[in-house]
Amino acid sequence: MLYQLLKTCLFMLPPETAHHVTLQSLKIAHQLKLIKPFDNATETACTLMGLTFPNKIGLAAGLDKDAHYVDALSSLGFGYLEIGSITPKAQYGNPKPRLFRLTQHEALINRMGFNNEGALAAVERLKKINYRGILGISITKNKETPLEDSAEDYLFCMRHLWPFASYFAINISSPNTPGLRSLQQENYLQNLLRILKQEQKTIHDTHHLLIPLVVKISPDLSWDALHSLAVILLEQKVEGVIATNTTLARDAIKDERHHTEDGGLSGKPLQAQSTQVIRRLHTVLQDKIPIIGCGGISDIASAREKLEAGASLLQLYTGLIYHGPQLIRELVKTC
Repeated sequence: MLYQLLKTCLFMLPPETAHHVTLQSLKIAHQLKLIKPFDNATETACTLMGLTFPNKIGLAAGLDKDAHYVDALSSLGFGYLEIGSITPKAQYGNPKPRLFRLTQHEALINRMGFNNEGALAAVERLKKINYRGILGISITKNKETPLEDSAEDYLFCMRHLWPFASYFAINISSPNTPGLRSLQQENYLQNLLRILKQEQKTIHDTHHLLIPLVVKISPDLSWDALHSLAVILLEQKVEGVIATNTTLARDAIKDERHHTEDGGLSGKPLQAQSTQVIRRLHTVLQDKIPIIGCGGISDIASAREKLEAGASLLQLYTGLIYHGPQLIRELVKTC
């Protein structure tokens, strides 16, 4: 009830402004110890990728791009957090406005463009956090980096951020960086993963720490392309896959005034599409690689649907915007 009242006020603000106001308010409330700690350990705790997750509900990348709010977000009951996406160099992202609410459909369209302060700035903030739970770090390339040089950007992030990462999420599927999704194609993907797996081995051999690599994929792949991608993930022995990122599809929101805006669509309209991708992936992966389900989770039913389709873990973003922290606690208790 309290969040619904706050949401009414927040939704009077431009979406990006509301985003910053909400997170900054959460940070202040956490510092003043106004947030009652939520016990996130459950009977459904699971060990995947060599990591023990106290529950299956995580925060998707994009909400906290620069690790400003890790400690505050950890108080909400998540079993794990994912920050980013982080690029080697700072970048402003796309011009504003770049975030749009589709309230009727409990959805968002964003074309943020990986606005972040860069890997080295993230390192300095991560040195200061108190959170000791599972922290995924989503990494990607800078906009101006040519596709053929993309691996160097991911390597830069890995080499600087590895001391803080429980796993690395390899973002090759945002629709908001021109050409990025081409990295999902066989000729690029094989080479990229081969290079990143070698760096993973180097970190392991040098520091005796195996950091899982998790690939985040698009919901807009054809079934043939999805099958080929899954085979490559198996061949390269990737530790996990996040299904899915946002979609360019607009069929479900044609009645919304923002439906012609460029960018990735998230929220309820993505639920069925992302779940179908999970189902198809699972037929190929067969539990050899765990799937993290993301996209359209807004209630217990949609969460369970993804688990039944083959997901082992779940991530929230847009559903959290529309339903607040209570959604986390409901899912933790029931999933």
